[in-house]
Amino acid sequence: MIDHPRRPWIVGVSGASGTPYAAATIRALLEAGQDVDLVVSRAARLTILDETGIGFRDGHWREDLAAWFGWPADHPRLDAVRYWAAGDFAAGPSSGSYPARGMVVVPASTAAVAGIALGLSKDLLQRAADVTLKERRPLVVCVRETPLNRATLRHMLELDEAGAVVLPAAPGFYAGLKDVQQLVDFVAGKILDVLGVEHTLFQRWRGEIGSARP
Repeated sequence: MIDHPRRPWIVGVSGASGTPYAAATIRALLEAGQDVDLVVSRAARLTILDETGIGFRDGHWREDLAAWFGWPADHPRLDAVRYWAAGDFAAGPSSGSYPARGMVVVPASTAAVAGIALGLSKDLLQRAADVTLKERRPLVVCVRETPLNRATLRHMLELDEAGAVVLPAAPGFYAGLKDVQQLVDFVAGKILDVLGVEHTLFQRWRGEIGSARP
C-alpha cells in the first residue's frame, strides 16, 4: 500500500503591512482541512509585532501562531501546520521534489514581489516561490501596497507572465460588508477561490442587486 505524502499549501508572510490578511488566509485553509507550511520573513515578524503586539519566534512558533489567531496553543488544527525558518535553505519547500500543492505570499511587499520576479531567492520565502513557479504549481501573490511605481508594476507583469496570479489586497463591498474583519475575509476568500479551496468567507454575487447581502 502506498503511503500518500502530506501535500501542504505553502504560505509565505512578507514584511508588508496587512498581516490580518495572512492570519485570515491561514485560518481558512486550516478550517477547510488543508495542510499548511508556514514561512515568516524577518521583516514580517516586525510587522506582526507592530500590528498585533504579538512576537513571532522560531522556537515558540506554535504558541505565537495560536496567539495571533486567538486560538489555544493546543488547538488541534495547528497540528496541520509545519513551520520553516526564513533562513533555512535546507527546508522542504526549497526543493522542487517537496510535495507541495502551491504557494501563497500574503501580504506581499514590493520587495518580495521584486525578489520573486527576479528570482533572487534571498530567503526561504523567495526560494519557495521560485520553486513553485519552476514546478508550474499555483502561486498567488497578494500585493499590499499603494500607490505602485513603475518598477513594481513591471515586476507584477513579469509574475503574471511567469504563471503567478497577482491578487491585490483589494476587498469588494457588494456583499454588504460592515466591519474590518469582513473586508479582510473577502480578500482571504478570493485567495482560496484561486486555490480551488471551498470556503464561506463571503457572500457571493448572484446576479441580483442586494442578493449578496447577509
